[in-house]
Amino acid sequence: MATASAQGPATKRKPVFVKVDQLKPGTNGHTLTVKVLSSKAVPQQSRPAPSQLRQARIAECLVGDETGTIVFTARNDQVDLMKPGTTVIVRNAKIDMFKGSMRLAVDKWGRVEVTEPANFTVTEDNNLSLVEYELVNVVEE
Repeated sequence: MATASAQGPATKRKPVFVKVDQLKPGTNGHTLTVKVLSSKAVPQQSRPAPSQLRQARIAECLVGDETGTIVFTARNDQVDLMKPGTTVIVRNAKIDMFKGSMRLAVDKWGRVEVTEPANFTVTEDNNLSLVEYELVNVVEE
């Protein structure tokens, strides 16, 4: 008799929701519920390459929960979802570093979905995107 092996049907892992203050540089696979505090479009300076028919729309959105805030970089269709006052679930998000500070982003492997308004108050005095990180090369002796 064959039993179900490790190569059996893929089981979906239940997402583990994290809080904003648990996010660290260089990590990914985060799922979190956040409120959108602000959203501002990033003006595009350069003209798109001829291969890109349509220019990417980008907005920097300040999002947060009861533990703190972080800048979320919304792209294209995500920009429309990130309206101030909206509560969203960000699935499979990653931390990008931009000029030494953390940015939350969702690429093609994750998604952003609007959800019921959350009943927490955002802690605005702990903005993780204001913490500057310096890349330090550790040399093993």
